[in-house]
Amino acid sequence: MIPRLWRLPPRNVTPSFTTSSANQRAKDHHRQLEAYGYFLPMQTRWQDTDQNGHVNNSVYYSFFDTILNSYLTRHCGLNPSLPKSPLTGFMVSNQCQYYKAISFPQIPVAALAVEKVGRSSVYYRLAVFPPKSTEEMPSVDHHDITDGFFLGDPKLAQFDPLACATGSAVHVFVNPATGKPENLPEDFRNNLQKLMRPA
Repeated sequence: MIPRLWRLPPRNVTPSFTTSSANQRAKDHHRQLEAYGYFLPMQTRWQDTDQNGHVNNSVYYSFFDTILNSYLTRHCGLNPSLPKSPLTGFMVSNQCQYYKAISFPQIPVAALAVEKVGRSSVYYRLAVFPPKSTEEMPSVDHHDITDGFFLGDPKLAQFDPLACATGSAVHVFVNPATGKPENLPEDFRNNLQKLMRPA
């Protein structure tokens, strides 16, 4: 019988168990409330639920789209309704991972962080946090639902600190007339960088 030879990986190769534990730590971090900077409560609707009474998976993408566009229009000055807007964002990538179901009539809070701001692209991290109590609705007002709030707001104490879903998205901003990538304006870039959080 020939003895089995054991070889060590080359020095520049990271063992897969190290990479996988680093990935798990990043996933765990992305489920934490503190990993995000901007929050927007979302009113679930009866029509959002599936036959099991859970909010349908596709609705989470709607939550993500809503918080992204809310921040861009209210805090970065993006105006998509202008007939000749100088800048428009194309979603080139998005994904969602689900951990726990939510249901109508719960009011979860969507969360947004920015991982990277490029010349014309923005990489986002997103999450949805359920309310802590299934018996009581979180106390949010019209201003919270339209403008959102930032990390440190006392209203966040009403929400579970562990996300029920996390996701990511990438926007590429283009000139709508040419369809070519456009440099992000300085004030637009600065307002996005306010949401930069360690990955």
